[in-house]
Amino acid sequence: MSGYLNLGPQQVLDALDAVGLRGDGRILQLNSYENRVFQVFLEDGAPGREAVVAKFYRPGRWSDAQILEEHTFALELAAAEVPVVPPLVLQAAPDAAGLTLLGDPPTLACQQTADGQHRYTAAARCAGREPELEDPAALRQLGRFIGRLHMVGRRQPFAHRHHLNAHVDGRAALKLLLQGGFVPDTQAATWQSACERALDAVEAAFETVASLNTLRLHGDCHLGNVLWRDGAPHVVDLDDAMQGPAVQDLWMLVSGDHSTMAQQLNHLLEGYEQFCDFDDRERVLIEPLRTLRMVRHSAWLAARWTDPTFPLNFPFFGSAAYWSQQTAQLREQLEVMTS
Repeated sequence: MSGYLNLGPQQVLDALDAVGLRGDGRILQLNSYENRVFQVFLEDGAPGREAVVAKFYRPGRWSDAQILEEHTFALELAAAEVPVVPPLVLQAAPDAAGLTLLGDPPTLACQQTADGQHRYTAAARCAGREPELEDPAALRQLGRFIGRLHMVGRRQPFAHRHHLNAHVDGRAALKLLLQGGFVPDTQAATWQSACERALDAVEAAFETVASLNTLRLHGDCHLGNVLWRDGAPHVVDLDDAMQGPAVQDLWMLVSGDHSTMAQQLNHLLEGYEQFCDFDDRERVLIEPLRTLRMVRHSAWLAARWTDPTFPLNFPFFGSAAYWSQQTAQLREQLEVMTS
């Protein structure tokens, strides 16, 4: 883990050299809490590929099989002309030492170095901006994009990636936070009560939509993960790809009061249903999924707290004010889910 935490420009350039991607020395670390991600300009970059984005995976988060399944999904989407940025096919340099390439075609590099083992991949650089969700036409276009992604996602299930499970995911997050001592004693009882009641409501909502169909999803489809480029949406990262209900890739794109969100979702579905049917029962899962994300976000911070990046960027986590706010928000969510 120390080699991953202390990953520097020279180690990044050496790693890319090992797979035939020679940087010219210009390197920029990109914003990513979960992995270490760098934009690297290449010496012999062809037009349109002057730079690549290299992603070094956090040790212990995903297995090789899970990463390769994500890569396979991305390549499958690209082959179907869904606008995603797939991983590059890698080729070992003649003098590469300690390197193993995984995948068919090979997209994941595993290299043993003096600093430890690194697992990494590379993709073409793709810039863009956030979509304008106030525009119904943009929402319909975004819906068409997600519908096309889901059309491919329905072909077969994930075997290794995470399968969304409202009961297991929520209770695991609650257990981690309580047993890890992350909630101050002054807030523990009230937060735990609010969290347990909210999770009860989440589970009850999922029970009302029995026999729910699931599919391969983007998994974390919020505005920051969708880029608007050349007049169309693109996805540059499938790091949180999972198996789950279709609404998981839609609910984070709607916001506001109930009527506003319903109208936004209707616009998304106008485009979406040109490619995929949508089970209207899943509408009731929007607020439960929002609640589940809130609890799991706190657990994610807790699980990463030994990484120095996290206390630096989330100094409020663990404070009494943070947990008081979480309690209030969970109570609000409970009211919304049970009204």
